[in-house]
Amino acid sequence: MACLAWLLLASMGLIITNDAQIFFCGADPTDGFTAVPLSDQNFEIEWPYNLPRSDRYSYVDGVHKFWVYSTDKPLRPDSATKPRSELRIRGYDYSSGVWQFEGYGFVPNGTTGTSVMQIHRFSPSTVLMLKVYDAQLRFYTRQVVESDIYDRWMRINVIHDVDANKLAVYVDGVRRLETDGNGASLFDFKCGVYTQTEPSHYMESRWRDIRVLKKD
Repeated sequence: MACLAWLLLASMGLIITNDAQIFFCGADPTDGFTAVPLSDQNFEIEWPYNLPRSDRYSYVDGVHKFWVYSTDKPLRPDSATKPRSELRIRGYDYSSGVWQFEGYGFVPNGTTGTSVMQIHRFSPSTVLMLKVYDAQLRFYTRQVVESDIYDRWMRINVIHDVDANKLAVYVDGVRRLETDGNGASLFDFKCGVYTQTEPSHYMESRWRDIRVLKKD
């Protein structure tokens, strides 16, 4: 009914989207997918090597909380990467088929210059990064995926069709991005905070109800 009402209003010219794009009502992004079983063994946490894990990550009442400072160390002494507190999905690396990450993400006001979700690969290192810059969720630094993201939970679905070399991002059930991938590799999903350019001193994101799904 909500979808029908939206279409009726749109037909009368009573709805205008912020970016002059119309996103039509459609099926849920998880339709046609089956969730794979996940346990604590599938959640690999990465954090600054010189600190206890509990100094940069917590899991309370079903919520994964990740935080890091721009002055923190990398995840290993021999790593040249920037500070991070991230969850990597272990045991479901993939190189073919259609896979999906689903989770509810929350970014507090003030966090900027960080990746909060990525599809990691070996070379180049990613095929997708969702970065936060000044209350916007962006595809890398280029395209705005969602605005006004601070201090609210968002349902985020990321679909990767490896064989077709296509990616799609949904926010709260609405497709906000469709783009090409960058070729074949071995891929895995990650979420949390991973420092990027022009970061805030303190960066945080929270995630709950994380799922991985595979196309039927």
